[in-house]
Amino acid sequence: MDFNYSDTLTHLMGHVIKLHRQSVDLLIQEHDVYPGQPPLLLRLAEQDGQSQKELAHKLQVTPATLTVMVNRMQRTGLVIRKPDPVDQRVSRVFLTAKGRQAIDAVKEALQQIECKCLENFSLEEKLLFRRLLWQMHENLQAFKRENT
Repeated sequence: MDFNYSDTLTHLMGHVIKLHRQSVDLLIQEHDVYPGQPPLLLRLAEQDGQSQKELAHKLQVTPATLTVMVNRMQRTGLVIRKPDPVDQRVSRVFLTAKGRQAIDAVKEALQQIECKCLENFSLEEKLLFRRLLWQMHENLQAFKRENT
């Protein structure tokens, strides 16, 4: 059987993810939220004041990458850093009022793009699609565990 990269799941999923991210970024750019920042904002919405180490772990990025993200978000006024009251070596990240407004915009953009993505799907197709994605996720998690 010939291998045709254009027909692979990797190729198609890569394009879908790229278009999804570009669409979300287009809707949130006016709120000074840049590509890659929505997941950090959403993690802080779940629990404000997390340490940079905790955030890096949850976002599965290196501490250095997270520092760059937080620095940029601090410059645009979305977050502030404060030292931990118990351990001054630990830096905690907090949302500003502007950051909280940005979260609302991010959530709205994600909902809008999700609706667009699933626009011509029946309810059954939507449910099946989610189930299949979860199954793929579980399969890949198991593969990762088995091979690390």
